Amino acid sequence: MNQIARHTARLLGVESVELTHFSSGDLSALMRAVTSTEQSYIVKTGPAPALEAAMLRLIAATGAPAPRVIAADDTLLIMEEVEGRSGFSGAEDDLARVLTALHQPVDRPYGFGADFSFGKVTIRNDETPSWVAFWRDNRLLNNLADLPSPLARRVESLAARLGDIIPDTPPAALLHGDLWSGNVMTSGGRVTALIDPACYYGDREVDLAMAALFGHLDDRFYERYGTLDPGFETRRAVYSLWPALVHFRLFGSGYRAMVEGFLTESGH
Repeated sequence: MNQIARHTARLLGVESVELTHFSSGDLSALMRAVTSTEQSYIVKTGPAPALEAAMLRLIAATGAPAPRVIAADDTLLIMEEVEGRSGFSGAEDDLARVLTALHQPVDRPYGFGADFSFGKVTIRNDETPSWVAFWRDNRLLNNLADLPSPLARRVESLAARLGDIIPDTPPAALLHGDLWSGNVMTSGGRVTALIDPACYYGDREVDLAMAALFGHLDDRFYERYGTLDPGFETRRAVYSLWPALVHFRLFGSGYRAMVEGFLTESGH
């Protein structure tokens, strides 16, 4: 931790900082840095701090709240500390407002200018004008080598019919990319920040599916966010399958039932 403290001080342009543990996840660690003038910052380690900093700035540019980036390089990300705690229960109405801002259509190909990773799992973001091709190649077929044969065959079957389920040219929107409830900070019924992004451009329904995967979006959310096209529940299963596959690859067979469930819901 002493080495991280020295590096944090260099990035902040101060003589020294006091560094304390803040929290740890499966893929990164957070620390609080306090300067001699009692300014407090959050310091994050992770797979691609500079890329994450760029994603946070993209989110903020849409008008959605995100932690202000103070400094970043190839090893550390330093951010302002935001108020609140993780979880959007009780703030669904404001989350709809935030995601409406984030999901404004943009004239961009699907994907992103760089790949990302969740631990050992590379998140491919090859840009393409076809959303079906993007999801098929970068979110389904790229997992086959790490799946048991029965699951791999079912994923291949879904990929072959993907164009019958999801649209090929939905409006492209900036996606948070990992929008489970733990990555939404709230206070007093208000969303204070979207954190830990894995951004790319795609169908806005991907974020909605992820938010519902380990949480619940109530009627207030959908009333404010707006009507979705018919068939969302089937598309939700297809979009939820991808994080289930990532969890299976990262953490093993405990997530097999989740993968199988979403394959069944998608008709495969």
